[in-house]
Amino acid sequence: MNFKNKIITYIFLFFFSFSGLNSRDIPGSFADLAEKLMPSVVYISTTQTVKSSGRQFPFQFPPGSPFGEMFKEFDKERQTERKASALGSGFIIKENGTVITNNHVIANAEDILVRINNKDYKAKVVGADPYMDIAVLKMETKEKFPPVQFGDSDKARVGDWVVAIGNPFGLGGTVTSGIVSARNRDINLTRYDDFIQTDASINQGNSGGPLFNLEGEVIGINTAIIAPGQSGSIGIGFAIPANAASNVIDQLINYGETRRGWLGVRIQEVTKEIAEVEKLKKPEGALVASVGENSPADRAGLKAADIILKFDGTKIDTMRTLPKIVANTKVGKSVQLEIWRNKKLIKKRLTLGRLESSEEFKAKKQPVVIKDIEIESLKITVRDVNDKDITSRKLDKNTKGSVIVKISNESSLTGLLNINDIIIEVQKTPITKSTDLNNVVNKIFKKGEKTLLITVINKDNQRRYLGVKIN
Repeated sequence: MNFKNKIITYIFLFFFSFSGLNSRDIPGSFADLAEKLMPSVVYISTTQTVKSSGRQFPFQFPPGSPFGEMFKEFDKERQTERKASALGSGFIIKENGTVITNNHVIANAEDILVRINNKDYKAKVVGADPYMDIAVLKMETKEKFPPVQFGDSDKARVGDWVVAIGNPFGLGGTVTSGIVSARNRDINLTRYDDFIQTDASINQGNSGGPLFNLEGEVIGINTAIIAPGQSGSIGIGFAIPANAASNVIDQLINYGETRRGWLGVRIQEVTKEIAEVEKLKKPEGALVASVGENSPADRAGLKAADIILKFDGTKIDTMRTLPKIVANTKVGKSVQLEIWRNKKLIKKRLTLGRLESSEEFKAKKQPVVIKDIEIESLKITVRDVNDKDITSRKLDKNTKGSVIVKISNESSLTGLLNINDIIIEVQKTPITKSTDLNNVVNKIFKKGEKTLLITVINKDNQRRYLGVKIN
């Protein structure tokens, strides 16, 4: 073999080897995997009673008319109730019909139906955790079902293939594929954000469904998407990692509730400037802003201005790391903390408390009083969109705006907008809260304009534009 032929042979062998490597990495089809996994993926429908005002009168009473006041009482009696339904996804983890889904899929539901193999089963809630958005259901049947297994989500690498199966827009049995786009995403959704980002298509109805690796293991629970303007998937979806979810799921199954570790400190980020003043080599750790009275941290002698660098042997690289690690640590465990105080490293040992038993947690669970605001210029009463609206109506988690709670018979919006419509824009200016609505409308009227372009989300969660001339 001459030199030229050797070169050609080596080049051929190189490309053959390289091509063979890629053929193993890139699956020719997901069909076998989908066929194996689909019997373990379920489709969830829920119903709840929603109270709403009756239809507005098709006529208006003149200002000062005694009939206006008289018919207010009549209108109260015309309050109606209707059944609202919502769809989601889930997956079976035990052959007895134990199902995992998102908490927001079943929150406030009166009836829950789980569909599998074109058959519906009633289900009850075993336990739910709104803080990580996880719920455990149990189908009311003695039948056996094929379960799926959790994989090690810590081994998932950016670029790995993943497959999502779910019920987008009620289209059950939908399979999409993509890759792990990023790890450890913090999108300020919860205090424990640590999402897997994927470009596998995830849409409304996929919530609670599984994200599989190519071994058929669940490495994530599909939970959220970024969808500007209420649009569908744009290839940015987020899943709760299986490792973090498994710990919460075990607690919900065993206790019907979560039992998270509690330290009892309020923390903030260590900035570059703070690190420089404190003589730290780089910005790291969690700066203690305050210590809760009689908390584990207080009893151990932690003080404001301490910087927690290590917790139970784990390095705290950023402030957001600490709550996740503390929450996943067993209640009652004795842990050691490494703390930077007065430019010196010291160590403290404490016994971890339980978050759900703390006064801090109980205070956060107190119902928030929603303040109604009257928009005099429009003769309507509104309030801010809240978390309950988002979960009960299955709205995008980033939805902001003003919910209409009352429309005067003298309002120009009577018959055009309805109770529970959400005003999200006026003259294409975003409305993030009710005070914004009042300020924007007043500015428009001061300019002498009387016609408003109002963007709303109606009771069917559809975006609508409405041109209104205000008298």
